[in-house]
Amino acid sequence: MAVHTAASPVARNGVSDYLRDPGGVTGRLLAAAGNWALTWGPVAVPILTAALVSVVVARHCWRARRHTALLADARRITVLAPPTVDPAGGAAVWSNLVGLLRPAWRRLWAGQPHLAMEYGFGEHGVTVQFWVPGVIPPSLVERAIEAAWPGAHTRTSPATSPFPVLETGRRRITVGGQLRLARPEALPIRTAFDADPIRGLLGAPVGLGRDERACVQILARPVTGRRVARARRAARRVHQGSSGRLGGRLLDALTPGAKALRARRTSDSRRISQDPQLSLEYSTQNKAIVGKQRGSQYETVIRYAVATDLPTDVADDLVRQARDTARGRAHALAAAFAVYTDHNHYTRTRLHRPARALADRHLGRGDLLSVPELAALAHLPTDAEIPGVERAGAKAVAPPPGIPAPGPGVMPLGHSDTGHARPVGLRLADARYHMHLIGPTGSGKSTLLGQIILDDVNAHRGVVLIDPKGDLVTDILNRLPRSAAERVVLFDADSRHRPPILNPLEGGETDREVDNLVSVFRRVYSAFWGPRTDDLMRAACLTLRAQEAVPTLAELPKLLTSEAFRSRITTGLTDPVLRGFWEWYDELTDSSRSQVISPLMNKLRAFLLRPFVKEAIAGGRSTVDLSQVLDDGGICLVRIPKGSLGEETTRLVGSLVVARTWQATTARARVPQHLRPDAHTVIDECHNFLHLPYPMEDMLAEARAFRNGFILAHQHLGQLSRELKEGLSTNARNKIIYSSSPEDARELARHTTPRLSEHDLSHLGVYHAAARLVVHGEETEPFTMTTTPLPDPIPGRAREIRAALRAQRRAHTTTSGDSGPTPGTATPTATTATRAERRVPPTRPPRTDPRRTRP
Repeated sequence: MAVHTAASPVARNGVSDYLRDPGGVTGRLLAAAGNWALTWGPVAVPILTAALVSVVVARHCWRARRHTALLADARRITVLAPPTVDPAGGAAVWSNLVGLLRPAWRRLWAGQPHLAMEYGFGEHGVTVQFWVPGVIPPSLVERAIEAAWPGAHTRTSPATSPFPVLETGRRRITVGGQLRLARPEALPIRTAFDADPIRGLLGAPVGLGRDERACVQILARPVTGRRVARARRAARRVHQGSSGRLGGRLLDALTPGAKALRARRTSDSRRISQDPQLSLEYSTQNKAIVGKQRGSQYETVIRYAVATDLPTDVADDLVRQARDTARGRAHALAAAFAVYTDHNHYTRTRLHRPARALADRHLGRGDLLSVPELAALAHLPTDAEIPGVERAGAKAVAPPPGIPAPGPGVMPLGHSDTGHARPVGLRLADARYHMHLIGPTGSGKSTLLGQIILDDVNAHRGVVLIDPKGDLVTDILNRLPRSAAERVVLFDADSRHRPPILNPLEGGETDREVDNLVSVFRRVYSAFWGPRTDDLMRAACLTLRAQEAVPTLAELPKLLTSEAFRSRITTGLTDPVLRGFWEWYDELTDSSRSQVISPLMNKLRAFLLRPFVKEAIAGGRSTVDLSQVLDDGGICLVRIPKGSLGEETTRLVGSLVVARTWQATTARARVPQHLRPDAHTVIDECHNFLHLPYPMEDMLAEARAFRNGFILAHQHLGQLSRELKEGLSTNARNKIIYSSSPEDARELARHTTPRLSEHDLSHLGVYHAAARLVVHGEETEPFTMTTTPLPDPIPGRAREIRAALRAQRRAHTTTSGDSGPTPGTATPTATTATRAERRVPPTRPPRTDPRRTRP
C-alpha cells in the first residue's frame, strides 16, 4: 500500500493562493520586498559595497604580494642548444617540471609559481632562455633541461628585462600583443609536425638592426584540482553542443526548445550515421578532447613584443616608419603561431604596455594546454640549419661519480659544466699515471698547468716546470706565496743576473750522464748527426769526466782544438780505448781534423755562445740538486723562451733539464716506495724536450713507480713522432683535450667515443676541455669541464721573489766562495743542508778501471 506524505500547511496555502490569484500574490511579494529595501537598503547597500570592495582590494594586494615574492631573486637560465637536439626533449622537460606543483594548502596560501620560456631576438641571433622565479631552485630547472636535451649547456644569471634599460637621450617604440585560444580550451591545438614548428617563429624577425629587439614569451604553470575540473566541464559542454561562454549558456537556458532539438539531433545514432561528415567530425573532436584531458596540464599565456630605440630628437616621419616596421615584425611573430591551428587556434588580443608586461612576467588566468601542446610551442630548435641560434659547441657531459673534488691528496683541474658546477680533481695516486694535455694556443692549457703547479707549491710537493714560451713561469712567480721564495730555483734566459748551474757532465758513478748528453744532441740534430760525430762527442765527454777537475761543456771545444790543453787532459788516461782514440786524433792532418770536428763544433759554438747557456750549463760545478727539489718540495722553474735562445738551443737546454730530472727520479730507487713523496714534472711544448735515450713507454712506466708524475702538454698531434705519439697514447692515461682540429679530433675521439664525438672535440670553447681520467687505477668515462681561472696576480710578488733569490746568492757567495751552494736556490735548513751536502758529487779522481769506461 502506497504511503503519501502530506505537504506542509504553509506550502499548501502559498501554492493554492498563487494558483487562485497569481497577480495578487506576486504584487504582495514585490510590495514586501520594496518595504524591506526601503527599510534596510540604506544600511545594507553601503555595507555590502564596502565588503565587496574590500574583498576585491585584498585579493588584488594578496596576488600582487605573491607575484612580488616570485620576482625576488628570480634567475635567468640561458640554454645553449646541443649540436643535435632530440625532438622529444620538449615533452620531457615540461613533464619533469610538473614536479614543481605545490600541495593544495600551499597553493591556496602562496599560489603556484610559474615559469617562462623566452625566445629573444637581436642583431646577433636568437637566444633561448628560461625565467625561473626566486622560490624555485634554478638547479631543478637546469637538471630538467640537461636531462631532456643531453649535451645542452646552461648558464644561470640574475633575471633582467627582455629589453635592456633605455639609454639617456633615447626613446623606445614598443609594439606587442598577447595570444589566446580562440575556441574553448578543451579543444587542442596541433602537435604533430613533419618539420620543426618554430622554424617560422625564429625566422620571422630576421634582419633586426642594432637598436631593434624582439621577444616571444611563453608563461606556464602546472595546474590541477579545480582548474582541471573547470576544463573538464568545458569539455562536456563542447561534447553536448552547448555554448562555452556565460552569455551563451544563459540563452540556452531561456530557449530549451532549441537545446532539446539539438540534443535530439545529436543523440540519434541513425541520423548521425546518415551524415558521414558530421559523424567523422563528431568522433574526431571527441577523441581530441579526450586525448588532451589525459596527462598533466599547464595554464599558459603567450606574449610578444618588438622594441626599437630611437634618439629623442628624431623626426616624426622616421618615428612613424619605425613604428610601422615594428608593427609589421610583431604581426609576423603572431602569424607564426598559425601553424598550430587544428581543432583550436590562437587569436591576437591587446596587451597594454607590452614592454612592462614582458618584464613583469605576470601570469593571471591563462589557457589550458597539455604537455604535448606546450612542448610543441616551447622547445629548443631541432633544425640544425636554422641560422643565428646560440648553440653549444660541444655536448656538456657530467663527470662520473668517482671523480673526486679537490682537497688533501687531490689536485684541482676545474669545474664541471653541467648544471651546478662542481669542482673536479685528480688524486695524486692517479696522477702518477701521467697526464697528456693537448690543445691549441689560447685554449686554456697554461691556465690548467698553473693551477696544478700552484697546488703543488701550496702542498709542498716538488715540481719542475719547463716553459719554452716564458709566460707560464711569469704567471707562477706573480702568484707564489711569500713563504715559497726559499724553495724556488729559477732559470730565466732573459734575466741579467747569474743563473744557477746545472752541469750535465757532473755526477754519478756511471757514464749515464754522457749517454744522456750525447743522446740529446743526436736527437735534436738528428738530420745533421752521423756516427763519426757521435763517436767524437762521446769520447771527448768521457775524457773530460776522467780528469780531476769539474768537467764542463765549455772545455769541449778547447779539447778538440787546443793541442796543449788536449795533451794535459789525455796524459793521465789509462783506458786503452780512449788513449787509442786520441792517438788517432793527433795523427790527423789539420784539414782532416777540421773535417772531423766541424759538424760538432758548429753546433757547440751555437750552443755555448749564448751567455745564459754558458753560465747555466757550462758554468762549473752544479749548484742545483734536482733530487732535493723533487724530494723536499722544491720549485724549479725553467724559463727558456725560444725568442731569446733560439729554437735549437731551447730544445737542448730543456732536454738536458729533463734528463737530469729523470736521473733524480731514478735515484729514488734507493728509497722505499712508501717513503717516496709525490712530485710532478710539468713540460709545456713537450715534443721539444723528450730527447732521451730511453723509450717513452719505459720512462713513463718507471716514473709511476718512482712517484714522479709527468704532465706533458703540446698543441697538436702533428708535433709528435710516431713513437712519441704511441707512447703518450698508451702510457699517459689521464687525457685532457682542448679544442682540436678536425684531423686530431678524428684520432683523439677513440679515447672519448661514444660519449664525446669528433664534432664535440673540435667544437670545444675556450677554457672548455674534454677529460678522461684514471680513478683508482681504472680509466673512467669521459666528461667535459671548464678550467678554473688563476687567482689574481699579487703586485710586485715576482720582483720580490727575484730579489730574495739574488740576496740568497750573495749570501752563499760571501760564506762559501765560488764553490758554495747554488746561486738562485733556497737557503737550506739544517736537514736539507745535510742532504744537499750528501748529494753534491765530490771531485772524482781519474779513472783507472777500464771496465767502467766506454769508447
